[in-house]
Amino acid sequence: MNKVILVLSDALRYDAAVANMGYLMHLVEYKKASLYRIVGELPSMSRPMYETIHTGMPSSENGIVANSIVRLSNQPNVFKSAREAGKVTAAAAYYWYSELYNRAPYDAIDDREVDDASLNIQHGRFYTQDEYPDNELFNTAAHLVRKYSPDYLLLHPMGMDYHGETYGSDTKEYRNHAIYQDSKLAPLLVEWRERGYTIFVTGDHGINADGGHGGTTPEQRNVPFFAIQPSLKGRGETGEIISHLQIAPTVLSLLGVSIPSTMKKAPLKPD
Repeated sequence: MNKVILVLSDALRYDAAVANMGYLMHLVEYKKASLYRIVGELPSMSRPMYETIHTGMPSSENGIVANSIVRLSNQPNVFKSAREAGKVTAAAAYYWYSELYNRAPYDAIDDREVDDASLNIQHGRFYTQDEYPDNELFNTAAHLVRKYSPDYLLLHPMGMDYHGETYGSDTKEYRNHAIYQDSKLAPLLVEWRERGYTIFVTGDHGINADGGHGGTTPEQRNVPFFAIQPSLKGRGETGEIISHLQIAPTVLSLLGVSIPSTMKKAPLKPD
């Protein structure tokens, strides 16, 4: 059984990651990691994709079909399944995750920091501003790892989405932020791998040149999926297309947790 960290970089396009995330691509080039392409589920919006990724179910089945739907998830999901199996869960993430898996609606004071074994996200650190600094969030996630050693940690920075929506995807601001994220993640990835974590880096959706997403174009759907194992054994750039729906069963499989019957896609084998 492994411990898993999912880095879900909001609005990280596949081409932006491949062109600008030098450390991650170094691991791919030397076959110390594996890179897949995800053609994202629809709609290519944030809250539906958060739920889709963590339930392994499309939005038409999980019921979170728009950003405007504010309620707890009512489907089996990674956080709930892991907690019920006795695993420790944590997240440094946008507050919509708290609303999906802990409490809804979100209380900006009571719910900002939680350490409660009865919650699905037991150790949660949540933010509400899209422009919240990624580096601060990365440090928060690193602190959660060092203090609680969670079996499953979600790290969810919003910087790519903020820069993409503000400036558009075909801009130096969007591209340079991918470089920034990569440089800040690199030392943390080294530490977490040495601590025995399998690490996945992906996106929930892409973004177009106008700064929009929600539609069906490749710019809005294609995101990367990097898989880094503690052994640093990888397949390099696989050329394979996988599904958002495979992430949840893959995480649970690695954790040694039973996969709910609602998660119909087969888990990946990162090696």
